[in-house]
Order: sequence, then structure tokens, then C-alpha cells
Amino acid sequence: MSDYMTEKIATTDGGAPVPSVEHSLSVGPDGPLLLQDHYLIEQMANFNRERIPERQPHAKGGGAFGVFEVTNDISQYTKAAFLQPGVKTEMVARFSTVAGERGSPDTWRDPRGFSLKFYTSEGNWDMVGNNTPVFFVRDPMKFQNFIRSQKRMAANNLRDHNMQWDFWTLVPESAHQVTYLMGDRGIPKTWRHMNGYSSHTYSLVNEAGVLSWVKYHFISDQGVDYLTQEDADRIAGEDGDYHQRDLFDSIEAGNHPSWTLKIQVMPFDDAKTYRINPFDLTKVWPHGDYPLIEVGKMTLNRNVVDYHAQVEQVAFEPNNLVPGTGLSPDKMLLARGFSYADAHRARLGVNYKQIPVNEPKVEVNAYSKDGAMRIKLATDPVYAPNSMGGPVAEDPKKVAEVHWASDGDMVRTAYALRPEDDDWSQAGSLVRDVFDDDARERLVGNIVGHVLDGVKEPVLSRVFEYWTNIDPEIGKKVEEGVRAQSGS
Repeated sequence: MSDYMTEKIATTDGGAPVPSVEHSLSVGPDGPLLLQDHYLIEQMANFNRERIPERQPHAKGGGAFGVFEVTNDISQYTKAAFLQPGVKTEMVARFSTVAGERGSPDTWRDPRGFSLKFYTSEGNWDMVGNNTPVFFVRDPMKFQNFIRSQKRMAANNLRDHNMQWDFWTLVPESAHQVTYLMGDRGIPKTWRHMNGYSSHTYSLVNEAGVLSWVKYHFISDQGVDYLTQEDADRIAGEDGDYHQRDLFDSIEAGNHPSWTLKIQVMPFDDAKTYRINPFDLTKVWPHGDYPLIEVGKMTLNRNVVDYHAQVEQVAFEPNNLVPGTGLSPDKMLLARGFSYADAHRARLGVNYKQIPVNEPKVEVNAYSKDGAMRIKLATDPVYAPNSMGGPVAEDPKKVAEVHWASDGDMVRTAYALRPEDDDWSQAGSLVRDVFDDDARERLVGNIVGHVLDGVKEPVLSRVFEYWTNIDPEIGKKVEEGVRAQSGS
């Protein structure tokens, strides 16, 4: 057999062999092109349609496939099949920046998305998280405007630090997250060297129907490390895909990164009287009150083959829940239950869950039908209720996700004022009790450098007040640093 016969033969998208992958059909070597050159037209038409809308936000990112294995028994808290001792579940992860576009550098100072999809035996379970345990806002009404403040001005299409600080200083609840952002963890060394958090409070329910509140912590087994602002700026100019390259190359070399999942669990009734609102996305639960409980290990061991199909089209959403897991009264989480799925419908099409990377490993018996890019065949009956043997709902008594919603008193009191529900205390504790002297010095330097890049009055005075509210000493050093370097 000749070498030629062992090669793959190029085809059209319809599978027919093509006469040439280098030359168009024409009348003579220099003549006009022929309209019947279907392959040329197909290639040009496909090229014009290769791009789909980028995510808004979290446009820049990468990911890999892996496996999650449960190493501890937490069945007292949840009946979820994938969280039972010894169970292994295939999964996919995507890491990202928040504000940058698809072509932006990986090493900009920004929170990192930490999104996971588990292909469980009961359907897909997703965690849409970040590399910080908190977020900038607690109410979804502010979310869209927060993201706009981090992106680009309408007039000059430039990112603007004055616009960012204008928003932050008018929204004190942002203080905790901004302190993380301006500290060392604002620029991870690699995706492998950062933790992942649910940030939100979710719920778990066990076989007896007992519901608990839970926060998920994926702790990096590689350790947590960071880049200085100077190193990040240098790398951004040398390799804008630094984090993407690191993850891919590490897995290719057999250096498979892993994270240990630990959870904090709060009994249902504690939420009514706990000293802070346990559903406030800008707050953490102190580990002294609710210690970390080990669950299992997530290992990323397989790179994607087609970035577009397996990363750009992967769709995470917090409403992908399985029995034994649920949401909570967290306002941001409830809003995301709608907005993430709606974003995927707009960006990928209504049948986005039929894209292979999003497809559950279990049989799907849904009444959804038709729509653009429908791949899976619908079968009659296509309506419910019916007497034609169509799928029926599970016993409502087994659906635990709605139990908390019936406790109106708990939901009301969750958002009542509590002694430690101010916006500054936890940010101040982070600065004083977690950061060491060197970390505090870097924090001040990062803030000063960020502020000097375009922040002007009256926003500038609010920046000084903002940091003084977090920690008087930090506020003083920030103002002194800005005044000294600006000559004001």
C-alpha cells in the first residue's frame, strides 16, 4: 500500500472527497472562479461564521477534563449519589478572568472564575464559583452595572480605573472582595495555584430529608501562590496566554493538578439566628464557627481536543442540581439560576445542553422540543400531562430543593439587620488577621499603583475614605502613597 493511501482524505462537511485543499476551481490558471466550487464557498462561508459571541463576563479562560473522587463519608448531610464514599465522577473545569475580553492577558488583576461540571449518575451538577470566597455585591440588581464599571467606557472604548473606583466606593459591600482583589490573590501564579470557592451558600439534604446549608471550598493541592504586579505586567507583554499555556502543558507532561474539596456545613436553624446573614455573598463563615470538612479530591488529567467545542461552548449554571443538593435564599444565587441559563440560550442556542460537553451522561426524558440546532430526536407524547406513557415527575416529597422556600420566617429574618452585618468588618479582619506585614505592604503598593492610573476627584477622596473604613492604617498609607507620588 502506498504512503498516499495511508493518509486521511480531505472531505467537504458532507463527507465527499475534495479535489484540492490549495487551489480554487477556475477557468484556466488565471481565469475567473467558478460558482460550482462548493468546497471554496463552504470554506469561506464557514470561516465567516466561526466566531460566536464571547461570554459576558468571563470571556477569557481555559479548562480541562478530570475526575472527582469522594474520600470521606458525608452521607449524614446529603443523599447526592456523586457525594457518597468512594464514588468517582467525570467532570470538566473552566478557569477564567472576569472583566477581560477573549484576547486579553491572563495575568490582569482580576478575580478568577472557577467553574465545574460533574457528569453524575443523576444528571449534571454544576458549581459556578470564583477563586475568592466572596463577591463584590450581594444584590443582583447591582451585578450588571458592576460588570459595566469594570469593562470599557462608551466614548473611548478604554478600561478606566476612575470608573471602577467610582462604583466600588459608592457600594461599600464591595470592600471585602476588593481587599482580596488588591492583595496577593488578585493575580494567581497559575490556575493550578489558586483555590476555588462556591462563594454562595447552597443547601444539602440527606436521606431523612434533613436540610443543611453548605459552602464549597476546593483547596489547591499545589499550594496557593501569586504573581507580583511587576511580574504580571511583564508576563502580559511576553505571553498573554500564560495561564492557559501552563495548564495545558502541565497536563500534557503528566503533572495533573488536583484540589481537595472541603465543605462548611451550617444546620438549617442556625441561619435564623447567626450573627451575620449566612446568605450574604460578601461575607464568609468563620472557620471557628463552621470548620472545614473534607469530602474528596478533584484531579484534572485530560486536556481538551477542540477548544471551541469543549471550552468555548461549555455551559455552567448553578441551577444544574441533582437530588440531595439545592440552592438557598442567597439573592445573587437565585438570580444566577435564571441569568446563566438565559445567557447560554442567547450565546449557544436553546438546545445548548445537547452540545456534547454539556450533555448529561444519563438518559434525558424532557418535554422540550424543536428549536434551532435540535440534535436529539423528540418522541411522542410531546406534552404533559398525558395518557400516552410519557415521562412523569418524581414524587414531590423527594424534591428537597424547595423545602427552605416554605419557611417564610427564615427567609425574612435572613435579611434582617444583624450585629456583625456591616460592610467593613470582615475586610478589616482580612487585612489585620490574615495578611502579614509584607502582604499589607504589597496591598498598599497595589492600591496606590491602581489609583494613580487615572483616578481623580471626587472619586479619589472616596477611595481614601473607603480604605480608612476598612483599616485606618491602610487608609493612611494609601493616601500618603498617592499624595507623594502624584505631588499633590
